[in-house]
Amino acid sequence: MLKYLFLGFSISLGSWIFGMLFNAIFMKTKYYDRFSNLNFIRSRSLNKIMGIEYFRWIIKNSFFRFFNQKIKLENKSVDLNEIRKEMTIAEVSHLIAFLLVSVFAVYKSLSDGVMAGMLISVGNVLLNLYPSLLQQENKRRLDRLIKRQAGL
Repeated sequence: MLKYLFLGFSISLGSWIFGMLFNAIFMKTKYYDRFSNLNFIRSRSLNKIMGIEYFRWIIKNSFFRFFNQKIKLENKSVDLNEIRKEMTIAEVSHLIAFLLVSVFAVYKSLSDGVMAGMLISVGNVLLNLYPSLLQQENKRRLDRLIKRQAGL
């Protein structure tokens, strides 16, 4: 059992590279614009129930905060549209990685049993789905800032 949990986290970490590679290709297609405004969970209360706020705290207060330095709001002179673009890249990369690992989890469910697939999915949800949902929440917050800035 523990080996599948470890496998899930390992595969999910490795999937980040594949997510970025596939996203770099995907960005050059006409379909990419559709994915720049994804909004799976619009409700702030549902995000709260799912623990996105706690997940944000973990990201901000752990070594993960050093991973993507391009999406930091450090001062008021930063280009918010550029940060939004970088957030979209991170979001879609995580979604692609989530889909790749999900396919692997389904395969392992069929070959090794449902429990194996579920344990692999734990790492996938925590390392790919939640970061993507967090980026969507952050983009909604950033969009409010952009609108407020445009109104000035």
